[in-house]
Amino acid sequence: MVSTNLVVPVVLWGPTAPTHCISSVFLSDDQCTLVTGCYDGQICLWQVEPATLKMSPRCLLVGHSAPVLCLVRASLLPDNNFLVSSSENGEMCTWDLIDGKCTEAVKLPQVHTQIQSYHTANSEDVRLFCIGYYAEIMVMDPFSLEVIYVLSSKVKPDWISAIHVLRPMRRKDDVVLAITTTGTVKVWTLTGNENKHAEPIYENESKEIRCLNAITMNCCAQNQRTVLLVCTKYWQIYDAGDFTVLCSVIAPARERWQGGDFITSDRVMLWTDEGKGYLYKLPANCIPDNKEFHSKSVVRDAPYLYYVLQHAGDKVLSCPPAMKLLMGQQSHFLLRGDSEGYISVWNVPEVPLDNISILQAKQMPPRIQKPHVCTSLVEAWSMMDPPPVGILDQLSRITDSPVKLTSSIYLPQQSRLVIGREDGSIVIVPATQTVMMQLLVGIKQNFSDWPSHQILYGHRGRVNCLLCPSMVHPRYEKSHLLSGGIDFAVCLWDLYSGSLLHRFCVHAGEITQLLVPPESCSPRILKCICSVASDHSVTLVSLQERKCVTLASRHLFPVVTIKWRPLDDFLIVGCSDGSVYVWQMETGHLDRVLHGMLAEEVLSACDEQALEDGSGGSGSNAANSASEMGMANPAVHFFRGLKSRNMNAIRHATQRGIHQLQQLQGHNQGNFDFLMKHRSNPLVIQGLRTNPKDAESHILFFDIEGLIFELHSEEYAQMTPATLEALGVHLQHPKDGKSMHIDASKKIGDFFSKVKNKAVDVEKILKDKDKHGLVQKFKEKTEIVEKKVQAKVESLQKAVETHEEQPQDLKSKIASKMEVTHVMEVAQLLLSLLHSWGLDPHLDKVCESQLGLLRPIVPISYGVLSKAGYMSLLLPTWQNNYEIPPGLQLPSSSKKRMLPEELQRLEHLTAIFTSRLHWELSTTLTSNHILALVAMSNTLMSMSAASFLPDSEKHKKLQRLAQYAESTQGAEEELLAHHTSQIKQGWSLLSTHHCFLLPDKIEALEPKKFKRPQVEMMVKRWQHHCIEIREAAQQILLGELTRMGKKGRKQLVESWAQYLPLYTHTEPIVGAQQVAAMTNNQAGGSGGGGAGTGTGINSSMGNGSGAMSGGQGMSAGGTGVGSSDQQDEDYEEEEEEIIRKPSSLSELKRKQTTAVILLGVIGAEFGQDISQESPNHRGSISLGHTNTERRKSSVVEGFGIANNLARLTSMALAHLLYAPPSPKLPQYTPLRRAAIDLLGRGFTVWEPYLDVSKVLLGLLEISCEGKSVPNLNYKLPLTPQADACRTARHALRLIATARPAAFITTMAREVARYNTMQQNAQSINTPLTQSVLYKAKGEILQCVEMLIDKMQSEIAGLLVEVMDIALHCVDSNELKGRGLAELCPSICKFNQISHCSQTRRIAVGANSGNLAIYELRQNKCQMIPAHTHPITSLAFSPDGKYLVSYSCAENRLSFWQTSTGMFGLGQSQTRCTKGYSTAPIPDVSRLNPMRLAKLVWINNRTVTLMLADGSETRFNV
Repeated sequence: MVSTNLVVPVVLWGPTAPTHCISSVFLSDDQCTLVTGCYDGQICLWQVEPATLKMSPRCLLVGHSAPVLCLVRASLLPDNNFLVSSSENGEMCTWDLIDGKCTEAVKLPQVHTQIQSYHTANSEDVRLFCIGYYAEIMVMDPFSLEVIYVLSSKVKPDWISAIHVLRPMRRKDDVVLAITTTGTVKVWTLTGNENKHAEPIYENESKEIRCLNAITMNCCAQNQRTVLLVCTKYWQIYDAGDFTVLCSVIAPARERWQGGDFITSDRVMLWTDEGKGYLYKLPANCIPDNKEFHSKSVVRDAPYLYYVLQHAGDKVLSCPPAMKLLMGQQSHFLLRGDSEGYISVWNVPEVPLDNISILQAKQMPPRIQKPHVCTSLVEAWSMMDPPPVGILDQLSRITDSPVKLTSSIYLPQQSRLVIGREDGSIVIVPATQTVMMQLLVGIKQNFSDWPSHQILYGHRGRVNCLLCPSMVHPRYEKSHLLSGGIDFAVCLWDLYSGSLLHRFCVHAGEITQLLVPPESCSPRILKCICSVASDHSVTLVSLQERKCVTLASRHLFPVVTIKWRPLDDFLIVGCSDGSVYVWQMETGHLDRVLHGMLAEEVLSACDEQALEDGSGGSGSNAANSASEMGMANPAVHFFRGLKSRNMNAIRHATQRGIHQLQQLQGHNQGNFDFLMKHRSNPLVIQGLRTNPKDAESHILFFDIEGLIFELHSEEYAQMTPATLEALGVHLQHPKDGKSMHIDASKKIGDFFSKVKNKAVDVEKILKDKDKHGLVQKFKEKTEIVEKKVQAKVESLQKAVETHEEQPQDLKSKIASKMEVTHVMEVAQLLLSLLHSWGLDPHLDKVCESQLGLLRPIVPISYGVLSKAGYMSLLLPTWQNNYEIPPGLQLPSSSKKRMLPEELQRLEHLTAIFTSRLHWELSTTLTSNHILALVAMSNTLMSMSAASFLPDSEKHKKLQRLAQYAESTQGAEEELLAHHTSQIKQGWSLLSTHHCFLLPDKIEALEPKKFKRPQVEMMVKRWQHHCIEIREAAQQILLGELTRMGKKGRKQLVESWAQYLPLYTHTEPIVGAQQVAAMTNNQAGGSGGGGAGTGTGINSSMGNGSGAMSGGQGMSAGGTGVGSSDQQDEDYEEEEEEIIRKPSSLSELKRKQTTAVILLGVIGAEFGQDISQESPNHRGSISLGHTNTERRKSSVVEGFGIANNLARLTSMALAHLLYAPPSPKLPQYTPLRRAAIDLLGRGFTVWEPYLDVSKVLLGLLEISCEGKSVPNLNYKLPLTPQADACRTARHALRLIATARPAAFITTMAREVARYNTMQQNAQSINTPLTQSVLYKAKGEILQCVEMLIDKMQSEIAGLLVEVMDIALHCVDSNELKGRGLAELCPSICKFNQISHCSQTRRIAVGANSGNLAIYELRQNKCQMIPAHTHPITSLAFSPDGKYLVSYSCAENRLSFWQTSTGMFGLGQSQTRCTKGYSTAPIPDVSRLNPMRLAKLVWINNRTVTLMLADGSETRFNV
């Protein structure tokens, strides 16, 4: 769930910096980004100024749950800023350094200790050579993180402790040097065509030396003849030829060597675990250019230490620092990151050789150098004034020093946040209001008691963990809250009254975790919760009996995992040493203790069982996923929270309004279940704590989809049945499923009003009982009242449940009173945080005064959620080094009050941030935020007067308006209407501002800095299941494509065309490009997909933002709108090669899905405007290419002439429509929906290459599968099937209006084919009722009627065909009973059609002058040549004997009589009995052929010809 939803994270960091104990460091080649990995698993990105090496922390990447051991670059290309990280438990991850997104994550069974990223001779980009706790060298692809091949050992295989890959001089191949832990040196020579499917690759030579457990091994880069090997006790120089020792140096006292490298061929730098760097000059026998090389070592010429790099103080480090030597062009740096989180950089001093010789002769002690840059996260934090905001800052104003927040839990139901603190108190605050207070301009910032909070005192010392069991499973009391503290106690609280119900003191150590048992346990255990403590004990305490049921202590090691076997009544406890204890839950008896393999098997067996249960009840699943992961690491908790948050959200989907929704959406229950399943919380607040000792920061996850859903369901719940009918929602009783009639809907209305009255009565009762006006004061949020009213509401609900017939509704009504406001508050908060304040003063004013948005008072720390729940979070410390440009205009709203300097700086920073920097951070952020803003403002615009102004303000405003106008009844309504329209206009302004105007406004301020929304990301959401997000993505994508202009689009087409899957009519052929790409990247990977599925465009396009893989995601190729053409050209060239070759099959498929949709969109929307200069390809429509002077690019050569692209795209789209459902391409995926949508949108472009009838039949088939599907104005998500049906209907209408003639003729041809089949029904296998034409009758008729309404003149020429279709669609019995005029009123608008119900004939006048007469009795039709020009009108006489026809172009009027043979046998003949010449009509009135002339029979013998100019002429038969 997490990946497909559009989620916007926002972080409140709080006043204390996160602990950052550095375990690995990395500096990018351009020296702009420093990356540090830490022992808690986070990775911090630092912004570096290359000149001064000043650093400021920029963002934190959260994802690994173990220490980060390796950080290496993933690409040589300067644009590709990617990084691969690997952690101690086998997790590997590829990060995009620009926006911190995780593009790929895997968990390997192997753990790497060292990775070298190296560009081998025959590959386009680097490969990762990894060694670690396994006996091979694994070579991996940095983007797909797949193993490409493995180097194995033949001789004495063992773990490899150090590795160095190099390319020998004047050779084309690469050599891998490695040494095992037991001291065997091995050499592999790489030929360049290794793959993992071939024979194992063994070493070419190996030799044993006496060096054990080497740490690093480096070959001298200058001459490749000496090798430096470092062990903890000594380092040695070896001759690279025969691996003999040349010299050796023992480590200084009380220090151990950590690593080293050559600076030049005669100097080396080494570093120790104390964090010092030592510079040695090598003796003559170790310098290859020296004539002494390889001679015996001389005593007086030993390696000489001439420089030491160290810190000033002798501060003892708690663990060895991470150090690295960086070779620059001019100078070298030694980089060190230590356990205190400090980063130090030394410039390696350049000392001339002569000076060293003099020093060596005098035996001088080495000189010492201090680092020239030294900084840390904590230091950056302390520089910030005022400090970064935390979520409870209003309380810290009261005390002198802030109290650390140690744990938190969010209750979405009441939108309250419960926070445990270091001093043992637990604070409960209203969540959205607290956040608004910290981040936005508010009114009440000076009141210390606002927002109202509740404090629970009961623990002595830190509160470690909180749990609200009813959030995990509804079987628990709603009001129960549990907290575990450092004082060994577990406390049970009543949330509403704030009282301590019970204190369980069963552990003898601090409580580390609280869990809920799965729902298949025995009834007694179901009332319990499970607590884990640091004395290695686990208990089950019963909330009902208020006592401990089971105490499982006696574990020798800390508890790491807890699993359940409910059916066997087992509680299974895994400890950190790998042992597993099995306890019986009911009796508290220790069943057995397992070790080794057996223990692992038992744990995995629990997982399997959990999965089986989980499919039955999602509760157990959540509980299991909760206990699966470790408990030691808080980062893990955090992810656990992320993974299970949606389950809870769903399970917990507030009961409010569900009943109403059921009533409203009785139409197919399936859709309702689907809705409930996709309902997620609009806001989730999660504590983030990276280290157990840290204070918590808080992350707010705004789920845009959940928010839109809640807003709409609010609105639909209030609608009358009639308005819902208009949306195409058919009301049905859930039982019988028949459409309800008006009286039934009236009943529902009455029922709702009854429920409302009941709720009102209940309120009245409350008021009567309520002597002290509690309910009144409830409005003035004072705590005590809040508690009491809460308690009262609770008790009231109980009372209601006991003696009401429909408890559900009342409950939902009352619940909704507490809820509606929260949804609006969340929306207000989100929009206020994302809006680009300061770019458009007028819009800002509208936002503040009419829409009720609030300005931020601090720069906001956003986050990006990517694959597997990995996140990157913006740190607030970038502000420290930011220079505020002079002459900055502040927004007018800030009063000219005297502010202290630091606050003034903050205000300036905020103004710059919201207007510019926010949009210059990364393409992903821009895309997500613009998408969220547009989708949200469209949603609010579609609601009635949705403004966030408090009611009092709205009231004032209306009064002010009313003073201008006389307050008559009408005027007031008018005012309200005016007010509403103003608000709607405000939302629409907000939407267009972010969708279309934003880029140009930012470009105007700072050219080329704006990070554009990613085309690829919008393409993936082209058919998102949430309509508002879908429409927003489409708007943004089209806006972006329009802004690119022709050149930009052409470039985009060229870069994506290579990924377009090639389908021929019969079987798929993989394009040459793809085969090449695939074989390169996956030596021997399979080429074509299975037959019938194309190269398998599969459903991997979820709606996933997770699916965003390639490069920068094509940030909309060059789009600079330059003043001159010249500049335009340059700007585009820069962004030419952003797309990286796909590195895995799944990525290729993702690229293919994107390519099909993107090219489809460009073709559909911009295909028509492309001019055709070359005469020889007239009539062909080329997509995205002009055929003149085309710059040959590798892509197009594969295509032949340019318009081939349109053909290929249309074939790919059509393939997606026709392809039968398969595991790779299921029936209803967003991808198929997109294909349907694009076939409709761009039909005029694709038409030449499509089989029109096949397309129409395919669409009809999909559109007649849904029963009663609401129209596009209905915004709640539908099931994929209903959604596909709705899209197909829309596409049919688009095709019909774009090419009415093609639609009508094709349908008529299909109907004729159907009729012939009907006549030979015996010869067909399948019954005709199964055919599409039979099932889709209603749909076809609707399309035809729509065409007649919209495009009368086009249809007038095709009336005979239209009649054929209409007669196929209407039921012949009904036609007999009710007549044509009632069944198809729109067709009877035409004067050229007449129906005689007595003789059961229909006559149609055609454009060719022929008369078509349908004999409905015999199902026959005869054509009579009647006129030489088109027939203008005709009519049957009342008795049906005569038919009169008139053609104005021929100026002739004729009477026709049908004679039947004897007794209705034989041929019937129609002949002309009489003809009149008529006066010609003036040309002016011919312009409107529809109103030209009408024939009306006065009696059975006389007819009147009424002309458009009002003249009437009578004719007699």
